[in-house]
Amino acid sequence: MTGSLAACAFSVLIQNQAFAANLNLYGAGSLRNALTEVSQDFTQETGIGTNTVFGPSGIREQAVERELQLGHPTADVFASADIGNPQKLYIKGLSSQPVEFTKNQVVAVFSSKYSQTKITPNQVLDYLLNPNIKLGAATPILDPLGDYTQQIFTQANSKNPGIFDTLNSKALRLTGGTNSPIVPSGQDSLVYFLDKTRQADVFLSYYTGAIASQKIDPSLQVVGLPDYLSVAAPFGLTVIKNADPNAQKLADYILSPKGQEVLHKYGFISPSKSVPEPNYVCGLLLAAAMGLVLNKKFAQQKIEISNLR
Repeated sequence: MTGSLAACAFSVLIQNQAFAANLNLYGAGSLRNALTEVSQDFTQETGIGTNTVFGPSGIREQAVERELQLGHPTADVFASADIGNPQKLYIKGLSSQPVEFTKNQVVAVFSSKYSQTKITPNQVLDYLLNPNIKLGAATPILDPLGDYTQQIFTQANSKNPGIFDTLNSKALRLTGGTNSPIVPSGQDSLVYFLDKTRQADVFLSYYTGAIASQKIDPSLQVVGLPDYLSVAAPFGLTVIKNADPNAQKLADYILSPKGQEVLHKYGFISPSKSVPEPNYVCGLLLAAAMGLVLNKKFAQQKIEISNLR
């Protein structure tokens, strides 16, 4: 009995030490809810504690690079809302090669003033171009959502030359920038800008953020974009140079079936590239399980998004 108690005590001591050695996960703001849950699950399963810091991916990338240059790195894993920002770190030799770990769709979210009007995807561009309608958007370069918005403007311009300038000039950069309006603590940004302050009538947003906001304010209308404007945003994951040895375990867990299932629950969709074999689990078995889970789970997600169109 004494031996068993000693073994238990030793196990608790090791677990406490593991929890104390926290990993730092830097993530895009759009990943806050999903990766908070993933990191909590990871800690419960492995005993390795995690700290999370979320914000616009461009600003997070700059913070990682600045910390590394100063010789005081804090980030271990960086989950970005694009591939470009982690790729910057990789090209400079500051992180591992980025892996696409999930995708997000860009949709249009209309304020409650349109709650009695059924807006179809083919009507979205007309609403965006209407001079009387205020268009909310994220900040390019600092926030990948702003870059994806610019991509949508460019795709619209290819169909109707001159549209890019019209859309770009009227877009209100309300989120993702260093000088963006401050959203009060605890407030949802889409609900805040569309219905509380009415600074925008329609906002180009990630699908994941849109459905989360709609749960808070059911009067918001989420509309998918027509095919010629559609953007499926790839999200990239990288492990920072000289990171904690357990950092790869966290990255692998995000890529694992359990991590992917949580991301799916929040509205993210399957990455287009195959998921690499994790280092700390039985690779072949996990890869097979991943294929089965993704095929089943993400088929339903595609149906849900296509229903918006």
